[in-house]
Amino acid sequence: MGVQSPSPHHNRRQFTSATHACDFHKRASTGTYNCLGASLKNPKTESMVTPSLCQAAFAVFRQIEPIIVLEQLGSTLFDTALQMVVRDRCANITDSVHSREENQQRGITDFYMTYNLIIRILPIIPALVLARLSDRGWRKAPIVVPLSGYLLSRLALLLVVIFGLPLEVMFAAAVVFGLSGGFSAYWPGVMTLASLGSSAANRSQVMMKVELLYGLAGLVGSLVSGHLFLLYSSSLGNGTILLSVSTLLHLLCLIFSIALLQVKQANSEDSEDSYHLLSHASRNTCLIAAPGINMVNVVLLFVAAFLYDFAVGGAIEILGSFVLKSPLSWTATEVGYGNAAGCMIFLTSFIGVIVFRKCISDETMILIGMMSFASGIYLMSFVTQTYLFYIARLLNLFALIPMPTIRSLVSQQVPASSCGTALTLLQMTLKLAGVAYIPTFTKIYQNSLNWLPGLVFLLSSIVTVLAMIPISIVGCRSAQTQQYVRIQGD
Repeated sequence: MGVQSPSPHHNRRQFTSATHACDFHKRASTGTYNCLGASLKNPKTESMVTPSLCQAAFAVFRQIEPIIVLEQLGSTLFDTALQMVVRDRCANITDSVHSREENQQRGITDFYMTYNLIIRILPIIPALVLARLSDRGWRKAPIVVPLSGYLLSRLALLLVVIFGLPLEVMFAAAVVFGLSGGFSAYWPGVMTLASLGSSAANRSQVMMKVELLYGLAGLVGSLVSGHLFLLYSSSLGNGTILLSVSTLLHLLCLIFSIALLQVKQANSEDSEDSYHLLSHASRNTCLIAAPGINMVNVVLLFVAAFLYDFAVGGAIEILGSFVLKSPLSWTATEVGYGNAAGCMIFLTSFIGVIVFRKCISDETMILIGMMSFASGIYLMSFVTQTYLFYIARLLNLFALIPMPTIRSLVSQQVPASSCGTALTLLQMTLKLAGVAYIPTFTKIYQNSLNWLPGLVFLLSSIVTVLAMIPISIVGCRSAQTQQYVRIQGD
């Protein structure tokens, strides 16, 4: 206990006696000070601190955030491993018509076309079933069941690497993953828990925070994934340690979701009608929509989401193969860094939401994000060196703003009881976009591989501009509604 030195004008004996009396009283009451003022450890206090820390840690693990982090860490490790395993398995494909590199590119894109079609088509029905269970009170079902599929698919690739199984085994793993609901069920389940635990006014920011956490976990996983892939255990080969860590992370994720995850109840202030509040940070009023579903806005938002996902998904579908061919010819480490650059967009998009929502509407934020992606992916069409790749990704710094903001707007157009179903239907719309863009962009890329490999990126840029049209219409309708409400109020 720090005590200032007495003034020379004070009686030192009286001060010393008072100090001893004070210290004795503190020792008797708390047991933390002795007669000399020295600090002592109180066993009872220490025994109280330890349970408090344990309770705080336990409370953290009962939230959805640790599951998001663990799942994304495991998935980024898996994605890098799968990409490199497929590249190595397709390296020896020979054809008398095409060159060795062109055959490898065709083999990689054909594999991913089949694999991604499976994991996008099969989850449709299981995800809808899980969404209905979620709306009936089984909120953990859309999270636990898909995580089981995640774990099995990661384990399958580990067995392929260890035992040298055919690459086609991953198609069977994709079937299992799809039947469990996959990302189509998992992500709406996560978003539903996040949205029900927030108010309509800040739902866009809450969902973007989830996206931020998802992106930061992906950033960390991507940075280390390439290095972990190069490590190997005895004669098992590259990727075994990387996939072992990925499988372990998904196992922990599944355990947490089953045993620890706590489902939050919707806020009392966020009643069913609050899902109809079209709140914008730039507008100091809340517009109350008509009772029921605002079908016109919902349709326009779904169309915009379809077009934007078609553009983004198609470009990203080819980007993984594009960086493996010359002139880039990336290694596992460079692939990890490239994926990390993509994950950085989560951070820049989150900062963009925080800044933009103070002065502009949600619709305008979506338009800014779409323009950001359109400009960056246009430059990607002409990338021939690694530094140009990173410049193109830098232009995409707000590219992830549109989708979570569209989800937020959709959740504001429907009753609370249908929130889970609406978000799942939106996710199904995105999966239908995937069914369309996967074969489309794959075939265009294969046919233009020799004369303009970046043609698919030009196409993606054009479709993104088209997606801005329905968003602009929604913005105009919201402005008209706002003006009408103000006139009625006056």
